[in-house]
Amino acid sequence: MVDERLTSGDEGIDEILGGGLPMNGINLIIGLPGSGKTMLSEQFVFAGATEERPAIYLSTVSEPFEKLLRYGQTLSFFDRDAIGRSVYFEDLGDTVGGEGGLSAVTDRIGSLTRERRPGIIAIDSFKALAAFAEDAQAFRTFLHELAALLTAFPVTSFWIGEYSEEEMRTAPEAAVADGIISLEMERANERAQRLIQVIKLRGSKFRSGRHGYRLSMDGITVFPRLADALSHEAYGLSEDRISTGIPPLDSMLAEGYRQGSSTLVAGPSGAGKTLMGLHFIFSGLASGQPGVIATLQENPVQLERMARGFGWSLDDERVAVMYRSPNDVYIDEWVYQLLDLVEATGATRVLIDSLSDLHYAATDPVRFREFIYSLNQRLSRSGVSPIMTSEVPDLFHVGSLAEYGISHLSDNVLLLQYLRADSRLLRTVTVVKSRTSAHAPEIREFDITSDGIILGDPIGDENVLG
Repeated sequence: MVDERLTSGDEGIDEILGGGLPMNGINLIIGLPGSGKTMLSEQFVFAGATEERPAIYLSTVSEPFEKLLRYGQTLSFFDRDAIGRSVYFEDLGDTVGGEGGLSAVTDRIGSLTRERRPGIIAIDSFKALAAFAEDAQAFRTFLHELAALLTAFPVTSFWIGEYSEEEMRTAPEAAVADGIISLEMERANERAQRLIQVIKLRGSKFRSGRHGYRLSMDGITVFPRLADALSHEAYGLSEDRISTGIPPLDSMLAEGYRQGSSTLVAGPSGAGKTLMGLHFIFSGLASGQPGVIATLQENPVQLERMARGFGWSLDDERVAVMYRSPNDVYIDEWVYQLLDLVEATGATRVLIDSLSDLHYAATDPVRFREFIYSLNQRLSRSGVSPIMTSEVPDLFHVGSLAEYGISHLSDNVLLLQYLRADSRLLRTVTVVKSRTSAHAPEIREFDITSDGIILGDPIGDENVLG
């Protein structure tokens, strides 16, 4: 038996649905006002309708018919040439408000179905129809009759409504539906993120959990949650070491990092975290290895000025800069943009500056750790080595490397900190961790010069004040 699927026109939506929406089922699209329910329904309609199997979009009493068309035409996927050929809009407002009530609605839908032989039917808003039932039993009878009608024809149905997930636990529509897709908004402090979740999809596998999405003139774009499962599949990585870009630091790490390993550089503000990342990127360029700088700190102008101060330049086709504002970033969208850029450029080294800003953009710390684990796994399996910066609040005597528990996910951990010595402040670096590799856990002073980071000798206890 062929597993027929209805595409949404968006790869992300189709992915979380297991390759598209199973055809010939009844699907609820739920969410609060402004979440994009109508947009998602129309997206399915225009992506899947054909002249042989057209789509019928039925408005009821919640969304005015004229408004539905007017706003629909502003979307890029809205094909005016398809109207009257493969897509038909109908108004059920007068039907449901007449003497026949819900029985007349069923009759009207049946008549349109026999006349048009549609492959898709959308009813917007379906929830509004409940107000026209005499009582709960009458509405259940309507649901039963409508479901029987739609099941008798090979048609994929969308029932759109402003249901909450709490209502779905007792709503009779939920029991009738083969699929339930929820659109919601999650708020954390002053930030908000749109999330889509497949609650139910009868007879089909789907991606569980909540996934980020954006609304635009192109419709709904979904970014499937990056949550890679543990894989025992072997993959090959070179045993050659790659330089940090700072020769004495290479020696502290047994001649550099391993290919595909992830590195966390943690330290207070101004300690040199970004500069250490730039050493790594430009050392790669010198040996013919392209790199990507994903920054939420400095914009490209600031970053170029910083690089030129140490004799480097971003005006090199082998290095790509991806700058995003930390005030308007979805980490789910961000990570796919980064992975696409790494693939397009063939980069083998990546600087992420910084994890602190990405954590600020995340609404769930558990999900953020899942995200970082999956990102590191994706990059490692491709032979790409990421270096990630993270700011710690302590200037002296750092007590923790990352409050969100990321250090244990990194293969290498470098700690930058300030130490007091007489009347001076010393910048120091310590290799706290280097997984599967010997390393020197000594504290070494370093200076920032016009040539970048210059390491000195290890610091003895007698030279450091408590």
